[in-house]
Amino acid sequence: MNRKLLSALDRVRHRLRVRHLAPHLATGRRGEDLAHRFLERNGFRVVARNYRTRSGVGEIDLIAWEQSTLVFVEVKTRTSDAIAAPERNVDPGKADRMRIGVRDYLRRLHRFEGEWRMDLVTIVLEPKQSITHYRGAFSRG
Repeated sequence: MNRKLLSALDRVRHRLRVRHLAPHLATGRRGEDLAHRFLERNGFRVVARNYRTRSGVGEIDLIAWEQSTLVFVEVKTRTSDAIAAPERNVDPGKADRMRIGVRDYLRRLHRFEGEWRMDLVTIVLEPKQSITHYRGAFSRG
């Protein structure tokens, strides 16, 4: 599909979400949409969104393939970076929950022995939208 059409659809989807979700949840979902499109434009193939472990403890926003590397992506979105940059809101607890989700996902793949890493994508919506991709942002711990 054409990029402008997808952007327009994302904006419409966001407006609908704002009606049904708390504003911070709608902003987070919008960020995930933007990160998804950003990664695909940069050669990734997104295979899962909002992966949660059965226990509900582990969570991963996006899972994608970059060539032969499986990439687990945390997305942090802020309306503005006036108070703090989005990457400052990734605390050790969030990183731990992501690692739990990664271990669970890899275990479900049954003996996955390929390359994998954990990335961070940050998005600031205003005053000018910016997306930053941090490869290997999290240690495997």
